[in-house]
Amino acid sequence: MSEQPKFRGNPKRTQAFIGLGSNEGDRLGFVQQSMQMLKDVSGIKVLECSSLYETEPIGVEYDKWFVNAVAAIETTLSCKALLDVVLDIEQRLAMMHGKEDTLKDCIPGAKRRRIIDLDILFFGNSIVEEEELRVPHPNVPFRAYALVPLLEIAPDFQHPTLKKTVTQLHESLSKPEIVYLYGTRGDKENRS
Repeated sequence: MSEQPKFRGNPKRTQAFIGLGSNEGDRLGFVQQSMQMLKDVSGIKVLECSSLYETEPIGVEYDKWFVNAVAAIETTLSCKALLDVVLDIEQRLAMMHGKEDTLKDCIPGAKRRRIIDLDILFFGNSIVEEEELRVPHPNVPFRAYALVPLLEIAPDFQHPTLKKTVTQLHESLSKPEIVYLYGTRGDKENRS
């Protein structure tokens, strides 16, 4: 039986964008901790991180402004494996800070308050339509909290299905929520 040839070379690398957000407790700290945890994962290289932004909450279930950012990464992981990583980071941060979230509670789209939320916004030009994973993230074209940080680090990235750049998507927002560069919002009494 002949031995299979071993191929050399680098594994496939995909550029992806991860949204990070928090509106519970130490919002800034949770976003920064989750970014560091992302950097510590084998198979992920953080290429760039946007500035931090304070964003107006959408809907009546939230009363505190969010801190948001977007990270551009390069990864050798599959999209599903990357989802497992972001869910694990959410879970570990929750446990480190006394929140008893279960992995089931961390499923994207679940209506609950989390200390940190990480979402795969884009995974290269991939289109994934599964029950627990939709990429590109369905809210990206409608949310300034994702588009403004993306504008900073990837204004020319093209949405794989809409065929519009991040800049074009941002320009087409009809009623965007308010987004401030972190530290520039005037209402200091609601900050933490």
